[in-house]
Amino acid sequence: MSRTVLSSPDAPPAIGPYSQGIHTGSFIFLSGQIPLVRDTGKFVDGIIKEQTEQVIANIKALLATQKLDLTDVVKATVFLADMNEFSAMNDVYAQHFSEPYPARSTVQVARLPRDARVEIEVIAQVRS
Repeated sequence: MSRTVLSSPDAPPAIGPYSQGIHTGSFIFLSGQIPLVRDTGKFVDGIIKEQTEQVIANIKALLATQKLDLTDVVKATVFLADMNEFSAMNDVYAQHFSEPYPARSTVQVARLPRDARVEIEVIAQVRS
């Protein structure tokens, strides 16, 4: 099965030896997105809600390279620096995803890249 590397000028570039995303078969696998702003390379100012908004904007930009959107996401994994911020993150998440919601896991981790508060990775199904 072939693999195609995805990238978007509207999302921050990879900050290590990985691809922004991979298209293989009927699926798109996006690397975890943190709240980096493409134009500045810096974190979006603000708390967990603002950081979650930026993460979702980055995901949308990458999905758009394949003419996909959040309705095509079948699985999401959310990594939080502090599970006490789950409710605030979830409020933002719920504003962007609709039923049928993707399957999702949310875990608290000891630390995220660049000390982000949130990171989200997704798997999307390619439209036929």
